[in-house]
Amino acid sequence: MSFLASNSRTNSKLELRPKQCIDAVLKPLIDNIDIKINGQLSSKDLFNTAICMAVDKSSVHSASKHYQEIPCETSLRYHLRKLSLEELVQANQSILLQSSVSTLKPEKKYEFAIDFTNDPYYGKVDSSNEDYVIRSQAKKSTNSFYSYVSLSIINKNERYTLAVIPVERNKTKVDYLTYFIDLIDELDFNIKVLCLDREFYSVDVFEFLQNKDIPHITPVVRRGKAIKQLLKGRKARSAEYVMKNAQKKEVHLDIVIDVKYLKGKRGKYGCENLAFVVYGIKWSQRKVSNVYRRRFAIESSYRMRNIVKPRTSTKDVTFRYFFTLISFLLRNAWLCLQKKHFTIVKTGPLTIDEDKFRFARFILFVEEWLRRKLRIQLVIQCLR
Repeated sequence: MSFLASNSRTNSKLELRPKQCIDAVLKPLIDNIDIKINGQLSSKDLFNTAICMAVDKSSVHSASKHYQEIPCETSLRYHLRKLSLEELVQANQSILLQSSVSTLKPEKKYEFAIDFTNDPYYGKVDSSNEDYVIRSQAKKSTNSFYSYVSLSIINKNERYTLAVIPVERNKTKVDYLTYFIDLIDELDFNIKVLCLDREFYSVDVFEFLQNKDIPHITPVVRRGKAIKQLLKGRKARSAEYVMKNAQKKEVHLDIVIDVKYLKGKRGKYGCENLAFVVYGIKWSQRKVSNVYRRRFAIESSYRMRNIVKPRTSTKDVTFRYFFTLISFLLRNAWLCLQKKHFTIVKTGPLTIDEDKFRFARFILFVEEWLRRKLRIQLVIQCLR
């Protein structure tokens, strides 16, 4: 059987190779993180190792045992300790957006979502990490977590994570909102609507957003007799509500309530009242509900991020945050390559052929390149 020789001039631009995938992840790290190293080892070697840990879901200890061209465990830990938490926080949006910012349009109105994600922690709490270990509802046999708050775009085909920062005990929800809104202004984007999680359901948050005139949607927390009574009904409707806190501070809220019939979904029947606090938008109840549903795209980003999260049991805040940035960066790089190379050429709205380049294929490409570059150990010396 004979095969026709391919014309490299015509096919080279139509092929996506592992080198392009690794470059989309490696370049933002090299350009935005400076680790001063004397000797043969370079910061590029450290970043290659960290990315390898992510796609392999391995730890510093195990990665150093599996590959030949990789720094030893002692060197890895020594040089990674040179990372500065403040510098990583300052550069996080540059790292996450460097490969994807060209696909976004300045001054365009985007739908944004802010949410929290928790990483279980099983170690001790001392003066070095007490400000960053958050106590929350038990999950995976612990109620201690390193928590991160992220800002994402939830428009279809543009679901990038713009920024991720660690959660600190002494900071309020308003502090994080201030940081992210300032970042959106800095990036020259406009807010079509800001979708918030239930954790932001508070007087201080709503007062801040109304004063800033930020359009937003937040689900109502079923707490108190007045709210529970308000959520009884069989028709879509709107209502006004005065929310108060323990300090007697109050804020006036507009609430829209969409009613959906369950029809056996989740084993339930009857109707379900979906209530949202809204501001700055004049949409129907169903549209508010449907737009907020897109916020759950941020949950898929967390699931993907967990697929490529390096293993670690360290209590070092900077180590953990660095690994978190790499896991979100991998997803952003994949979305950028998918949009750049797999958009269907046709009239009408932008359509991406997602089956051509799934996240699993992207990770496989990165992993294959790193295994060749770092030379995985294929021989083990036996004891007897």
